[in-house]
Amino acid sequence: MAKLHIEPARIDLVVLSHVHGDHTGGVAGFLQANPRVDVYLPQPFPARFKKVVRGYGAGVVEVNEPQEICTHVFTTGVVGRLIKEQALVIRTIRGLVILTGCAHPGVTKMVEAARRLSGEDILLVMGGFHLEWATARKAERIVAAFRGYGVRYVAPTHCTGDKARELFQRHYGEHYIDVGAGKTLALAGLT
Repeated sequence: MAKLHIEPARIDLVVLSHVHGDHTGGVAGFLQANPRVDVYLPQPFPARFKKVVRGYGAGVVEVNEPQEICTHVFTTGVVGRLIKEQALVIRTIRGLVILTGCAHPGVTKMVEAARRLSGEDILLVMGGFHLEWATARKAERIVAAFRGYGVRYVAPTHCTGDKARELFQRHYGEHYIDVGAGKTLALAGLT
């Protein structure tokens, strides 16, 4: 955040996708800098984690069902059986932006949950697609599903895996966005 010149005090809320440490590990450090936030997390998070968040003075909003977080920003609600996860959905004038954590329940299930919120066109799906160990055939099916959903841009990250990212890049061409930690993306350039 310091390198990106983001002031913790200017943040009003935090949304956690799922309980894994690579998605929650920085929460304590952030709350030390700004405890005056609400933390939206899937209801099945461990009670001890919620207690730690509350211990800093932050609010905990336990998410089960889809809900509006603030104007034009929604959570899909909890998706999945084994690893409970939520995605963030942002409504823009160009379509929905869907932000996944790792998409452990399946990235198509996360996209379907987001589409059920409004049925609007999907501008961008960005985040982990959880395809690191997927076969090429499975990744091809997901590309086809995205095309069927009308997803215009993709920006797969960490747990998508190099092979699946290459496949998405091949299929999406100029509509593939290479992203990573610290990269800033301006939606104004997406059509």
